[in-house]
Amino acid sequence: MYSKLKEIRTSKRETCEDLSAILGFKTRGAYHKKETGNVPFTLLEAKAIADHYNLRIEDIFFNNEVSNKDTAGALI
Repeated sequence: MYSKLKEIRTSKRETCEDLSAILGFKTRGAYHKKETGNVPFTLLEAKAIADHYNLRIEDIFFNNEVSNKDTAGALI
């Protein structure tokens, strides 16, 4: 689900264990469940990750694409 997060994490050569430790989780699996979208991140967790990577939360967790359906009839 959070492919952008995984892409950032792997590009920095960090593991699930690394992020798990940053967030204070006891196991790698706890983090992995969140990164795969099985369990949602809290806002505080998202902020901690964004701060760690020196990015904005929306740069990691939100898709900035808009579908054609959403823009149909919109004034440009």
